[in-house]
Amino acid sequence: MTEPVLTRAYSLWRAWVTPGLPSRVLPDDMLVRVYRLWLVALLLKMVGSTWDVSWHFRWLRDDLAPPHLLNTMGTALALGLVAFHTYTGYGVDRRALRLMQAGMAVFLVAIPADVINHRLDGLDITAWSPTHAMLYFGTAVTIGGVIRGWWRYGRPGHERTAVLGLLWLFFLENVMFPAGQQEYGVVAVMSWDAGRPEAEPSLLQFTADQIGRPVDRDSMLTFALPVPAWVYLAWIIVAAMLVLVVARWTVGRRWTATTITIGYLAYRCVAWGLLAGAGFPRSAVPFLLLGGALVVDTVISSRRLPWLSRPVLGAVLVAVAVCGSAWLQDVLAWAPPLDYRSAAAAAGGLAAIWLGLATLSRTTSYRRWLAEH
Repeated sequence: MTEPVLTRAYSLWRAWVTPGLPSRVLPDDMLVRVYRLWLVALLLKMVGSTWDVSWHFRWLRDDLAPPHLLNTMGTALALGLVAFHTYTGYGVDRRALRLMQAGMAVFLVAIPADVINHRLDGLDITAWSPTHAMLYFGTAVTIGGVIRGWWRYGRPGHERTAVLGLLWLFFLENVMFPAGQQEYGVVAVMSWDAGRPEAEPSLLQFTADQIGRPVDRDSMLTFALPVPAWVYLAWIIVAAMLVLVVARWTVGRRWTATTITIGYLAYRCVAWGLLAGAGFPRSAVPFLLLGGALVVDTVISSRRLPWLSRPVLGAVLVAVAVCGSAWLQDVLAWAPPLDYRSAAAAAGGLAAIWLGLATLSRTTSYRRWLAEH
């Protein structure tokens, strides 16, 4: 039985792994298989990164920790797929391929840079450090290339919509990754205050030694919540909501943003249960995303609003919805520290970017470029 499988694999390799330039068209069934492998790679990376944040709120850093190994498996598969697209030119255009290559290059450079950074500067728990930013920026660029490739070549139908939605879910999770600092941090502080710290004593001692303090609440705050409170809401209003706006445009279904958000929150809830059940630190699940997602879908789907007013009104309503949802989450469950004063500036930033993209999409030169590329 093994021999026929190997023979078939060799035949497929001989048939499809041949050199070529981008924009070579694969048969639909082969294209679907390739992009399903992309879904597997991104799923491994997503699960690994989720586990990684929780892991680092419990133990001292370890380069070969299980979450790192799981993430590495996804990265290795993604690297193999980029190599396939680069060598064969199948299933991508030049722009999608360049995004994949550039994103993977940034990610691969970030790995040794992050290791060196930890060797020089210690724990570096914050997800907002430069080397960590390189990791999720490189991942974002890579996923952007995958989204473009599938958007260009996926056959219209339910499967195209579903895969595109899943790819945007992975993109949203990657954008929300740095916010995990505050989402895990707030629970870490609550656990300390309750007299049941979730972090190991060695980790607490290490972080206290880094700032020259005894192990106390101040050292815990420095370890768990080193980021200003205004960052969390601003990041969600500008970055996460912008992802949902663009996802709604590209997928084109009425409740795209809401569906992607529900899928992401469902994943976070499942991960929360599994991690808590295994004794790992817990997080505040960002349910506040849902209010903003509903507004994004409603505003973009409205035919009564002129296209020029949608970004401005939409950004204001999104900020109000996110802040209202954050307040409700803070009352009913757990929420990171919230500084609502950042919401106005964040709404202005979202409006400016949203309006710029909407204006660009209506220009003749952009439509010509889209048709040619």
